[in-house]
Amino acid sequence: MSTSPAETADQERLSETEYRDRLRELPPSAKLVAKVLEGDAPLSQGGLAEESLLPDRTVRYALNRLEEEGLVDSRYSFKDARKQVYYLTV
Repeated sequence: MSTSPAETADQERLSETEYRDRLRELPPSAKLVAKVLEGDAPLSQGGLAEESLLPDRTVRYALNRLEEEGLVDSRYSFKDARKQVYYLTV
């Protein structure tokens, strides 16, 4: 039995409670990046740095931590294929 991409995406999405539990254990920078993505996703790393007022290096660290927890995913930008944009998996 095959699964459509839409069904697979629904299975990967986290519940609000699970999202908050995973986020609770992360550093403040990751929480801020997640909060920015709640309102303005998808954003590039540079866009996240601009919106959050965090240094690029801190945004990279926050994105890595969020990706490790499965809270953020990325795809290539439709506007500029050289850039990745990030969005929440909730």
